[in-house]
Amino acid sequence: MRASKIPATVITGFLGAGKTSLVRHLLAHSRGRRIALVINEFGDLGVDRELLLGCGIEGCGEDDVIELANGCICCTVADDFLPTMRRLLARDLPPDHIVIETSGLALPKPLVKAFTWPEVRTRVTVDGVIAVVDAEAVAAGRFATDPEALAAARVADPSLDHESPLEELFEEQLQCADMVVLNKLDRVDATQRGRAEAVVAGYLRPAVKAVPARFGAVDPEVLLGLGAGAEDDLDSRPSHHEAEGLEHDHDDFESFVLELEPVTAPEPLLERIRAVSAAHGILRVKGFAAVAGKALRHAVQAVGERVQGYYDRPWQPAERRTTRLVVIGQKGIDRAAVAAGLRGAG
Repeated sequence: MRASKIPATVITGFLGAGKTSLVRHLLAHSRGRRIALVINEFGDLGVDRELLLGCGIEGCGEDDVIELANGCICCTVADDFLPTMRRLLARDLPPDHIVIETSGLALPKPLVKAFTWPEVRTRVTVDGVIAVVDAEAVAAGRFATDPEALAAARVADPSLDHESPLEELFEEQLQCADMVVLNKLDRVDATQRGRAEAVVAGYLRPAVKAVPARFGAVDPEVLLGLGAGAEDDLDSRPSHHEAEGLEHDHDDFESFVLELEPVTAPEPLLERIRAVSAAHGILRVKGFAAVAGKALRHAVQAVGERVQGYYDRPWQPAERRTTRLVVIGQKGIDRAAVAAGLRGAG
């Protein structure tokens, strides 16, 4: 029965781990598969969808990229995800494979549960959950707890008895995975890589493997066709939120969109993003810049203080040439100060 169902791959991972790069690589090496993408954004600007549509990959068209922009897909399954699946399954020529790129703040297990709904499970199966991990961040201890350091901190402060929301999210994504992509290995040395591999291994369920990657380049034959049937294997995927009866929300995070005037050159803007991210602990900045005198749009991606930009495609005749950025940070971010810093006014 499962062999006749459309396979779906859920790609999860923390903010900036490289999920969109992985999806682009899958598209570019699809080998004739008709792949439909469902992309979930945290924020008000569909940056990931625009990045994919601007990639120039054959077969990556408007009808194949579906965006959900109402927050975390695991919180809006009934309102957004199920209607989207109905539309995909009602096509005259349904996709060969469905790839779902979740928000970097999403818990994957509630999404996998949605595939048990009768109208979905008869047509689609979760082929696998892929967790993308930033090796450099993990090696630096940013999304995993050092047991000895945590024990020392607890002795010093008895009130410290829970992991941070970011650490819990990291753990939930790994423990739901059928395969882990240890990405950005170009940014670490052998010692750092070993440290990251050891941290990740501590969270994985039995038989789950981690594969190495640079720039999200993993052969689709490795990631697609796992046959995990994850919707029938929910009990093996532990969850803090289920065990503790917690409701998942985004109260720990907030985002806003900032619109700026066109810039004379991208480099000063990238430097301002780097400085503001360092000063205000911003998790992510992504968007597009209009550069005066340039016919191409400049895509901007920042994870903490790591900032990159590149020209991705020409501006379309109907598009308004402006600079728009999504800023994602933890609750209480000083929006006025961030905006002033990005404008170069503070």
